[in-house]
Amino acid sequence: MRHSFTPSGVCPNKIEFDLIDGMIYNLVFTAGCNGNLKAIAKLVEGMEADRVIALLSGNTCGYKNTSCADQMTRAIAAAQQNETVKAKEQRL
Repeated sequence: MRHSFTPSGVCPNKIEFDLIDGMIYNLVFTAGCNGNLKAIAKLVEGMEADRVIALLSGNTCGYKNTSCADQMTRAIAAAQQNETVKAKEQRL
């Protein structure tokens, strides 16, 4: 399923990705440090969402208490939660 997330406290203004069977695909950041964000997308392509969260959650950028990678993990966690809720609703 395609997910879209509006990050906070970082340069990108949108994070989009597909979460398929617990794996991350087609990650795209809108705005921000183009080269670095493309590199992150390549590195996490096909990775288990839980692994990405474990590796990058809490990563900071300069004086900020978050980063693009940290915001991405928040997006992934929100997507996982959203999919869990939708799955439960479909069973009811």
